[in-house]
Amino acid sequence: MRRLVVVLVLVVVIGSTGCEGLRFAPGEVQKANAYLHHRTAQMAADAARVEAVSSELVELTALSEVQSRAFMADYGLPKELPAAETVEDVLGDSSVAIAAGATALSAERPDAWSIADGVFEAAIGIAGIIGGAWGIRAAQFLRRSRNTSQALREVILGNEAFKRAHNEAAAAFKNAHGNQSASTRQLVSQVKAM
Repeated sequence: MRRLVVVLVLVVVIGSTGCEGLRFAPGEVQKANAYLHHRTAQMAADAARVEAVSSELVELTALSEVQSRAFMADYGLPKELPAAETVEDVLGDSSVAIAAGATALSAERPDAWSIADGVFEAAIGIAGIIGGAWGIRAAQFLRRSRNTSQALREVILGNEAFKRAHNEAAAAFKNAHGNQSASTRQLVSQVKAM
């Protein structure tokens, strides 16, 4: 029983904090791409320092190189480092293929709504396993929460589609929702961003 309470508390905490806390681990292609990005930024900064370019370009490339370290540290190094010793290596076809592969993999990730539905389904399943009056009430609450979440998403997406289709009514639509609370505005903004 104690384990179940811990699991349900975690589900509620994750559900209430949003899906920004959930992140898939980067794959080897994403790690290789982050490494190549760092090497590209390093080489660009070095070239800017050596060549006769503006001081702004030197500063921009130096900043880009520092920023790329954070991305590489966040993703981690791939098991096998791609060739990136020379400019020719970095500009080669394999680097372009790695960048394209990383972009494609990033686009394939499930959206936050799919993740939320999965969390709700898992929690409902756990409540069903527990059984009893508490398990039934928990499952009912989770089903209502999932349905409310889905309804909210559909309403917000429908509103956005309406505003795009009827651009002349967008200002009136916005005025009609001017009395929303700050928490409602924040929730709507999060849903729009997903």
